[in-house]
Amino acid sequence: QVQLVESGGGLVQAGGSLRLACAASGSISRPNVMAWYRQAPGKQRELVATITSGGITNYADSLKGRFTISRDNAKNTMYLQMNSLQPEDTAVYYCRYQNYQVADYWGQGTQVTVSS
Repeated sequence: QVQLVESGGGLVQAGGSLRLACAASGSISRPNVMAWYRQAPGKQRELVATITSGGITNYADSLKGRFTISRDNAKNTMYLQMNSLQPEDTAVYYCRYQNYQVADYWGQGTQVTVSS
């Protein structure tokens, strides 16, 4: 079992920044890949960015340049730095952990609300 706990969400004005964190604990194995997803009201959950345990990153095209994913393997924690936030970034942000076998875990989500 792997437990994921997100933190750092909140209310921010348009143009502001937030840094989300996802702390992982339990049976963490490497290699693995962790990811941020988000789900806005009435919309499907969408991928924001991924990062492997080796540090390889991938981003949704629409978010490149504003969002930065990173991780600290020593702390088993992943981060999402979000800059120039816009109201359309309002969503629940989820972290996900997968190894390259069958493990697939989600966090409970953290709300990000961007006011105009």
